[in-house]
Amino acid sequence: MPKLLDLATRRASIRAFSRDPIHLADVIYAIRVAHEAPSGANRQPWRFLIVTDDHVKSKIRHVCELAEREFHKIAPSWFKNWLRDKGISWRKPFLTDAPVLVLIFFKKDEPYASESTWLAIGYLILALEERGLASLTYTPSRSEDVNEVLNVPKAYCLAAIIPIGHPLCRKAKEPRTPLKRLCFLNTWGNPLTESEEGEVKLSG
Repeated sequence: MPKLLDLATRRASIRAFSRDPIHLADVIYAIRVAHEAPSGANRQPWRFLIVTDDHVKSKIRHVCELAEREFHKIAPSWFKNWLRDKGISWRKPFLTDAPVLVLIFFKKDEPYASESTWLAIGYLILALEERGLASLTYTPSRSEDVNEVLNVPKAYCLAAIIPIGHPLCRKAKEPRTPLKRLCFLNTWGNPLTESEEGEVKLSG
């Protein structure tokens, strides 16, 4: 079984999915893992909605793309350039191509509801990677539209939609900033140093 660091190192966001079916049991397993995440006051504010119906997926895609078209018009120039460089448009075919969507909501009036739910999402995507499934953390530009399509109670907010399936092709993981630039010891700016073997040594 791969170690957690191995899973995190190889996991990459996928935007092009095969339509081949997947085992729903693997998705349920990942949700079980996500449900073990810590939460503010142990209130477990998350709710999971699994969508496999093609008609429902089409409705979700429709409202998301309407909102994305508007967002792409008003986005800052730097972000438009980044989206163009990455080949990301307002079109979201992964919402209908992926065999399963998992929508994660949180109850808005719970303590640290958003933060707790995103911890659960982190657990979820690593569990999916363990099961050999690709995923994407997609945050719609207007989550309220999705809530309306799915008759979600007003007390809940959509955190993310996770398309799940097998990738059309494996893409290289985006590079990571060296740890010594991000992790400090005792005081800000006092870095950790790594040996050539990858062992971390304390400096200072």
